[in-house]
Amino acid sequence: MNTPHTPDTTGMTTTGTLKVPGATLYYEKRGSGPVLLLIPGGAGDAGLYKAMAADLATRYTVVSYDQRGLSRSKLDGPLADQRVEVWSDDAYRLLEHLAPDEAAYVLGCSSGAIVALNLLARHPERLHRVIAHEPPLLELLEEPAPHRALFAEVREIFRKEGPAPAMARFSEGLGDRPAERATELPPEIQEMAPRMHANLPVFLEHILCPFSSSVPDLAALRPVAGKLVPAAGLASREQVPLYGPAARLAELLDRPLVEFPGGHLGATEQPAEFAGKLVAVLG
Repeated sequence: MNTPHTPDTTGMTTTGTLKVPGATLYYEKRGSGPVLLLIPGGAGDAGLYKAMAADLATRYTVVSYDQRGLSRSKLDGPLADQRVEVWSDDAYRLLEHLAPDEAAYVLGCSSGAIVALNLLARHPERLHRVIAHEPPLLELLEEPAPHRALFAEVREIFRKEGPAPAMARFSEGLGDRPAERATELPPEIQEMAPRMHANLPVFLEHILCPFSSSVPDLAALRPVAGKLVPAAGLASREQVPLYGPAARLAELLDRPLVEFPGGHLGATEQPAEFAGKLVAVLG
């Protein structure tokens, strides 16, 4: 059973749940205008975009949600490796529920970008434009093996030592900049931090490797490539497994690669600048 929108204490955001096969999705909705679906990635949830949602809500009906198995979106059964096409189905069902009669704009970041690409490949008629920001699709790289090995190593460290050492190795392997690691996150993002920390075991065991080893349906994407904006962060240029797949996707589909402010986490680290670029690209 689906729950109706429930206003939060500010009166600016409504929340609700949507029953889908195998799970119940929690979502948030703000603003008015064309629908803009924000698909979170990694261990993040709907709160990943909260710092820039208010700005976007002046132009769009902004919708974000917790992916199944993360935060407030509960699974009906036991946790297992997650599948891109199932998460894509969730996004499609959410659009059908909230915007049944209009094409939507979509932003997906990281693993959320992998979901956005699958959604475009399977349901292009439901989408107006899709921005895929740094999908870590390792199989698109010319030499995926070392990066595939890194991601597998991170998962194995998690299994033996826990999430903190695993994430430390992940950051080291990606070549994260010290300044980026020290960035003070906006208060809206800090509010999500405990949920994100609780999600890390799910991400590291059941999302990281299955999603990064998936292969996008290029044959389905080519005819609708005009709706796609491959994107990457200015600060990610030296991070091959993050910047590289977006650049390769742009090349394969004959689309320009659009650079956004910040790095892989630009939407959280520089929300105002990221939102400004997003509006310009969508416009």
